[in-house]
Amino acid sequence: MRNIGSIHFKVWQAQIGILCKLLVLVVLIPIDGLAKTYTADLSNSQWYLSASIFECSLTHPIPRYGKGVFYHEAGEKLKFYLNANANPMKSGDAALVIEAPRWRPGNGVRNLGYVPVKDSAKSIVVERKNARTMMEGLMDGMTPTFTRKSWYNDESVRVRVSSVNFPSFYNDYLNCVASLLPVNFKQVERTKVLFKVDKAELTESDFEILEKVVVYLKADNTVTSIVIDGHTDSSGRRIYNRRLSKDRSEVVRGYFIANGIPEEMITTRYHGERYPVAKNNSKKNKAQNRRTTVRLEKGTRMASNSNANTTPEG
Repeated sequence: MRNIGSIHFKVWQAQIGILCKLLVLVVLIPIDGLAKTYTADLSNSQWYLSASIFECSLTHPIPRYGKGVFYHEAGEKLKFYLNANANPMKSGDAALVIEAPRWRPGNGVRNLGYVPVKDSAKSIVVERKNARTMMEGLMDGMTPTFTRKSWYNDESVRVRVSSVNFPSFYNDYLNCVASLLPVNFKQVERTKVLFKVDKAELTESDFEILEKVVVYLKADNTVTSIVIDGHTDSSGRRIYNRRLSKDRSEVVRGYFIANGIPEEMITTRYHGERYPVAKNNSKKNKAQNRRTTVRLEKGTRMASNSNANTTPEG
């Protein structure tokens, strides 16, 4: 009997918890007449697609508020953000639901929980899972809605994302996402390849890392120079280490040239053990120092003479 009573008590607790959450939502999501609402109506709801191999975005102007944007950068996950001309919401947590538009009453409300409101240009950022759910709701003709108290009084503020005209852009958006590069500039701007003791050979995993750099270089003509720096740990004599670091930088350079990157873009430098990233006092630390780094630069092309393209000790 005690076990049965305990189960009933836990069920009662769970029910009370659900009821409390629903009550909070009722407080945070008032009817339109009791809240300042920003939304596009049937006559002015627009969506705009910006598509490239670097990023895809779907932008929705929200009259008197700003805009809502679904943004997918190459190498990153989908996000949605609200960009307010002057954010009326108080910092804290806004309730996010997917509900029926005003002209389709009677449908249920899907609660997606809370998202943080920040005092910044992108006042609300929604991560991938909920952003995708928002897209699914828009395709079903539903309206993602954010609700939060205003910063200037006790009035609630609602920002609604209209589904009108969204489906006509959705397939083009998906095609854009399918064409995105596997990485973005920030992800390949600085690349590191590690080497085994006394070795200057690339492994299969190194090829995979450098292939992503090659793919990006072939797509972005604003990258005008590549600087390759070879390094060693402190084992061995200085002259030997300098030669080994040169071999390491040259093997990476050779990979780029073999894969169609113009030789004149590349500058190689070799430093031996001169610039460690960790103390050479353990096997683990020494492994971090046996490296070649690749740095991509935009806007300035290196000189193409041999002295500029191969340099000892930077």
